[in-house]
Amino acid sequence: QVQLVESGGGLVQAGGSLRLSCAASGRTFNNYGMGWFRQAPGKEREFVASITWNGGSTYYADSVKGRFIISRDNAKNMMDLQMNSLKPEDTAVYYCAQCRLIIATRCPTAAFGSWGQGTQVTVSS
Repeated sequence: QVQLVESGGGLVQAGGSLRLSCAASGRTFNNYGMGWFRQAPGKEREFVASITWNGGSTYYADSVKGRFIISRDNAKNMMDLQMNSLKPEDTAVYYCAQCRLIIATRCPTAAFGSWGQGTQVTVSS
């Protein structure tokens, strides 16, 4: 079982930047794809970005494409999400998750599990 801990959330003005981090321990980190999801008040959790086990491929929701960058450092068991040009609609609790499958390609959204506790991101207008 993997343990995931997110950090880096906070309050930022629209147009600003934040960098989220996810620290992993337990199950071997570099065998699995990783992802970021978010949940705004009153809404369902949604996919934000994901990255394959070796960082070779990344995937983004249309709403964040061109603004967010996902990355990972397998030597440090860490994953980051650099968020630029933030908008009020980016306000949410952000969660990192690990893919339950060992696959070389994109992890299906439904295959993510082992969620962290989340970190709040608030973007003011």
